[in-house]
Parts: sequence; C-alpha cells; structure tokens
Amino acid sequence: MLTGDVETQLSLADEMVLHPQVPAKVSVFAWWLIRDRLPTKANMAYRGVIPTDDMFCVFGCGHVETAEHLFLSCSTFAPLWQHVRGWIGCDGVDSIVITDHMVQFSLSLS
Repeated sequence: MLTGDVETQLSLADEMVLHPQVPAKVSVFAWWLIRDRLPTKANMAYRGVIPTDDMFCVFGCGHVETAEHLFLSCSTFAPLWQHVRGWIGCDGVDSIVITDHMVQFSLSLS
C-alpha cells in the first residue's frame, strides 16, 4: 500500500482518522480502535498474554472485554455516549459497530 501505484479506497472512518486536523495521538488511538488492536483483555488472551479465563470485562458484567464491548455496549460506559450527545446538543442512536459509531457521531457534528 505504501509503495504500490494502486490507489486503495479508504473507508469513511479511515479518512476521518487520517484527517490532517486530527492530532497524531488521537489518530493512532482511533486507528488501533477501528483495527481492533487495543490491548483489551480479549486481544491479550488471544495473543497468550493473559489466560483465557481472565478475558471478561473489568467491571464484572460477564461479557468478554473487546473494544466494541468497552466503547459501545458495556453497561458502565455505553450510557456515556448519551451524555456526550446531550452536552454537544446532537441527537442519535448508538451503533454496535465501532466504525459505524465513529462515522455517525462525527457526521452528526457537521
């Protein structure tokens, strides 16, 4: 991709991550997030860093700790998106897919 002449189509979420006005540390975090490369318990168990018995959510809700669970469906964190939308004054419904949520949330601010 870096050296080839073939142009690749980036998804809308990728284009948002690579936007020049997005700070580098935010871009890196978002890139890891949409690529499912954050050090969640599920990813660490998959790579053998922790035992598979320890891959459940840190808040004890009984679900496997994935990025989608932590950011979108965990009973502790999911309600925060409603508060954020209330603070910035936009309405919406939360997606259960990270990239869809990112695109929907970003476009609702435009």
